[in-house]
Amino acid sequence: MPKKAIILAGGKGTRLHPITLEIPKPLLTVKKQPIINYLLDIFKKYGIREVKIIIKEADKEDFFWWRKRYETRFDLRSITFEVEKEPMGTLGYVYHHLRDWIGNEPFFMSNADELKEVDLAGMHDFHVENSGLATLALMKVDNPSDYGVAIMQNERITEFLEKPENPPSSFISGGLYLISPESFSRVATSGNSKFLMIEKDLFPKLAQAKLLLGYKHDGRFFDCGTFERLEKAIKFFSS
Repeated sequence: MPKKAIILAGGKGTRLHPITLEIPKPLLTVKKQPIINYLLDIFKKYGIREVKIIIKEADKEDFFWWRKRYETRFDLRSITFEVEKEPMGTLGYVYHHLRDWIGNEPFFMSNADELKEVDLAGMHDFHVENSGLATLALMKVDNPSDYGVAIMQNERITEFLEKPENPPSSFISGGLYLISPESFSRVATSGNSKFLMIEKDLFPKLAQAKLLLGYKHDGRFFDCGTFERLEKAIKFFSS
């Protein structure tokens, strides 16, 4: 099992303004626990020991306070912050600054603002058995037309349809990935730009080479990106 994970927590949370002008979206609470806590509980359960959390400069004080309050709860070897001085997309900071830390073993990477349950051990076994360079957790939802839907060929993802009117399946990307470092050699860099999006600059290349896998999982999933969806999560966990 991988021992390292990266959490992307530097987003602006614009759909939840003005609340997220006051507090970062991953620190909003569901059942009185910050959303990011649920993800770290999963990492702890599956033996991940080191976590890097990428944040933006404006959120440093909020996240430092959060770590001071909750760090001992997770009993990880280390939770450290990486401060993004400028927007670098969902892959830029990882690609340019964290490859040495990652080393040669696969690592998990996740968005910080969703509530999800995934069997990480099963996902890792699937990744190894099918010889992919990246595996995406595919979550089953009732409203797939609101998301990017995975087009599958057996266990491999060939492409995504963004918010299709007639979704070919109910499985969407759950914002959780298992990535082998060898995949970095396939990143489509553009000149001197530090800004990279994993959805555009890596996954399509892997899909084309039949090296992008989809791990279908039926655990609970709540996207907390809008007021309506956040309210739904709060009501579910508080019931």
